[in-house]
Amino acid sequence: MSYLQAVVIALVQGVTELFPVSSLGHSVLVPAWLGGSWQTLVTQSSQPNSEASFYLAYIVALHCATALALLWFFRADWIRIIAGFLRSSARIVRERRFSTVDSDERLAWLIVLATVPVGATGLALEHTFRTVFAKPTAAAAFLFINGLILLAGERTRRRTADPAIARQREPALVAAGGGRLPPPPPPARTERSVYDLAVARESDLRISRIPYRDGLTIGLLQVLALLPGISRSGITMVGGLWRGLDHEDAARFAFLLATPVIFAAGALKLPSLFGAAGDDIHGQVLLGSLVCGVTAYFSVRFLVRYFETRTLTPFAVYCLIAGAASLIRFTVFS
Repeated sequence: MSYLQAVVIALVQGVTELFPVSSLGHSVLVPAWLGGSWQTLVTQSSQPNSEASFYLAYIVALHCATALALLWFFRADWIRIIAGFLRSSARIVRERRFSTVDSDERLAWLIVLATVPVGATGLALEHTFRTVFAKPTAAAAFLFINGLILLAGERTRRRTADPAIARQREPALVAAGGGRLPPPPPPARTERSVYDLAVARESDLRISRIPYRDGLTIGLLQVLALLPGISRSGITMVGGLWRGLDHEDAARFAFLLATPVIFAAGALKLPSLFGAAGDDIHGQVLLGSLVCGVTAYFSVRFLVRYFETRTLTPFAVYCLIAGAASLIRFTVFS
């Protein structure tokens, strides 16, 4: 793998892991479109023995970089959520019954519940999904389907907005310890302001109102993202929209759910970087991880703002066009 290839794939991963357009699908389609020496990366994607694939080892490193970027961006939120999980766990052990007393505790258990299905399925079937479907034609077909899913989510959202999870800004802020939103920060800031953190806490309060069964349903939908071309963030957002969340809250829930899933996927395969597969790409891994982490950070920062007022429709259109074009390219002209 050249340094140019490492940088290009890192940029693609940093953007497409969080944008609802499928990083796994793009990790197959981008090299396939470029052809030539890039074609080797496509072959590496579906190699039966992942321990011998330098490309899969490299993608593992990029997953870890993406997860670290998410952890850093949402660090204040994760401190609250983890503290809520520990409080609730201690109470459950002490009282020998399940209980949550605030939004942070309930949100923590929603994340746990929604992470279990994709974690278990990934452990059991990741190898099968990768070797069977990590090919350009399949990735193109699933990318097109991803566009249809995003459009369906938008159409359903217009009919299923849940008043029980509707915006209640002032009561939410009172529950979070304040009365009014502080004034918004200047748009040039790169760090999250007091305003951003207050909005995030308000969003968490709304997300925590969804029933546990809906959290499990959203978690089950994440399993589809094991297919190259189906976006994890996109399918999770659609699940949130179907269950009555608005775009801002659905996106936030998707990014919170993505953090443990992406990190676990990377950490599980991390030893492959220190085996034969990673012997000749240490420099590329360091450069790619830096590029991917920075790109992922600015991607999530952009998307958090974007989904405050906008929808999934542009991403759906992109997936339909890119998926259709790729299908034609790899079926008719291959």
